[in-house]
Amino acid sequence: MKKFFGKIKNGMKKLFELITNKWLLKGTTTVVLVALVIAGYVGINMLAKNLEIDDLDFTTKKLYSLTEATKSKLKSLEDEITIQLINMKEYTQATDYIQKYENATDKITIEKIEDITTRVDLQTKYEITGTDMLVVVKNGETEKVLTVDDLYTYDYSTYETIDTVEEAVTNAIMEVTIEEKPHIYVLTGKTYYAPEQILSAVLYQLESEANELDQLDILSKGNVPEDCDCLVITTLKQDLSELERDKILEYINKGGKILMLSSQNILEVDTPNLDQVLAQYGISLGYGAIFEQDTSKMLSGSPELIITDAVASYMSDIDMSLQMCLVDAGKIEFADKTKLEELGVTYETIATTSEKAFVRTNFETNTTSRTDKDSEEGSSIVAARVDKKISDETTSELIIFSSELMASNMQVLIGGQYYIYAIQLYNNEDVILNSISHLTERTDTITIRKTDEVQYYTVSDQEDVMIKTIIFVVPVLIIGAGVVVWAVRRRSI
Repeated sequence: MKKFFGKIKNGMKKLFELITNKWLLKGTTTVVLVALVIAGYVGINMLAKNLEIDDLDFTTKKLYSLTEATKSKLKSLEDEITIQLINMKEYTQATDYIQKYENATDKITIEKIEDITTRVDLQTKYEITGTDMLVVVKNGETEKVLTVDDLYTYDYSTYETIDTVEEAVTNAIMEVTIEEKPHIYVLTGKTYYAPEQILSAVLYQLESEANELDQLDILSKGNVPEDCDCLVITTLKQDLSELERDKILEYINKGGKILMLSSQNILEVDTPNLDQVLAQYGISLGYGAIFEQDTSKMLSGSPELIITDAVASYMSDIDMSLQMCLVDAGKIEFADKTKLEELGVTYETIATTSEKAFVRTNFETNTTSRTDKDSEEGSSIVAARVDKKISDETTSELIIFSSELMASNMQVLIGGQYYIYAIQLYNNEDVILNSISHLTERTDTITIRKTDEVQYYTVSDQEDVMIKTIIFVVPVLIIGAGVVVWAVRRRSI
């Protein structure tokens, strides 16, 4: 121990000798040294700013870095992309992030137009004034215009600003480079919930990811359009007509792709025609809601909010586990093996409940625990992907989730303190959107979408004083002390 303190003492002595060395005490040398340090500091900062070097990102979720999914898409770019930042100088957080795209690939060029008053052509083209701000992503004559509202959104349930810069810009790049957008139709006319309202977040995201999106009333249209790449069927308030049923069956027999988001299980509505559509895939969906009893598989102590892993072959390349939270899910049942073979059906399970779950059909029961009126305990399938072989060249595909509410804007109370939209629970949005991407053969959009909140750092008055003292006062004191030491030493020479 004495040797240890002895080494420290000798080290301090050498440091003192260095400080009191005559060359450092010379006034001119000291001034020059300080000037060089300041000049170096200013120069390095100016160089870093001009070179647009990316900031180092030490956050756990890499909030300030491009995601690997975006980097992968940028590597595959073949076209020359220009991103115009028009009047965006006040949004430094957004512009700094967008700069990362140019740093990531030589296929992207950033053009900053900070004074729109000098560009009458842009004012006329985009019908903007000197205060309007735009981000324009261009590929030749094809372009996608983003406003500030596209870069940020607001969650009125948690009162947080959501940063969507990366999603908006990456999706815009995809949109201006894609040759043909998939066409998705959402069945309307007899739906229990209005899809354009309750599914608005998912539908908006689908359009953002370069998809054509339309509503489809088969009775009005007369058929399922030939350009339908994916038909979305949601919960029905009344059964399909025979015409609607037959047109959907025709679509299936042509190799049609269907995404079904159905909370049909919680409605006492007879749907024999819809049942015939499901029967083509060997599926039946009975009445009743699943209640989970494994506390690790339920959200906020609510057994009807089921947390489960989402495992699907089409999402196997995503390097992280996905989880869903289903709301009032139903039990998906498949026909026996012989019937499935007869139908030409094979399937993979995407998600199940635990072995402790049960199905409840008597919703007048007040307890959340299982009663004699409930089904026996057992695992239930709540999401699945189904292939139906029509011919050697043609296969129809269905992905079904037995809960439309999991994809909805319905607010769910968490911990008795705040609300969150059901679609935002766990990876609900990613799972739904990735399923549609698979059905439309858009593997480039199967990813984890980054929607992290903008966090604001607030401090108390005392902490604010401490921070300002460290940043401003301490350096001044150090410089002042250096001047005093220099003056004293000079007099003693």
